[in-house]
Amino acid sequence: MSAMLSVQGVHTFYGHIEALRGVDVEVRQSEIVALIGANGAGKSTLLMTICGTPQAAQGRIMFDGRDITRVPTHRIMRDGIAQAPEGRRIFPRMTVLENLQMGALSGKPGDFAPDLDAVFKIFPVLKERQSQRGGTLSGGEQQMLAIARALMSRPRLLLLDEPSLGLAPMIVRQIFQVIREINRATGVTVFLVEQNAYHALKLAHRGYVMVNGQIALSGTGAELLANREVRAAYLEGGIHDTAAPAAGRGGRA
Repeated sequence: MSAMLSVQGVHTFYGHIEALRGVDVEVRQSEIVALIGANGAGKSTLLMTICGTPQAAQGRIMFDGRDITRVPTHRIMRDGIAQAPEGRRIFPRMTVLENLQMGALSGKPGDFAPDLDAVFKIFPVLKERQSQRGGTLSGGEQQMLAIARALMSRPRLLLLDEPSLGLAPMIVRQIFQVIREINRATGVTVFLVEQNAYHALKLAHRGYVMVNGQIALSGTGAELLANREVRAAYLEGGIHDTAAPAAGRGGRA
């Protein structure tokens, strides 16, 4: 199966600091693919580079067979990629409904009502709170709103950046169940960046491990969950601040 998203040898810089160093990643249609790694590994930078801000200094990013490496962010979003960013970044003074309307700006006016019904079926609590300001929602509800807002643009590829960040364990499980349901029910392809390696790899069809701006390991979610090096670095004892061992870098788990 050909890749919906193909990141090929991408290098990204912040000034003179090289944040991504020759990254290669593939996401196929209808997959859930997880990218795990420690803080500062470059995971969020990869998602932002895919979205065009910052743009890759070297390498190529292909989406659905089209080179989007130099395409402006607003056109990338219009072409079928949506992101729920790290920290949620909803509009706190706007109501839930107004936040969802913002997510639908790139869509057709006639699609709004059915799309709204669809996200309310996935997130019933948002329907109950549609007149409530986003900033007054709980952390879990704000994360649901961020994902729902992204879905309102009818994306073919949904980028999720740390959806479990700062949430209680019970809410984390709920969020990951919702991500699975979105993928199963709608066929939306999901590329998930996540520090919670256990939940991410349990959910994902395939996964990558990023260390210091490079892909160190790849494999199916099950393979990476069973990998001794991954377990030692990211699972056992909840260690997130150690780099994955050098063994196997660039290869499969």
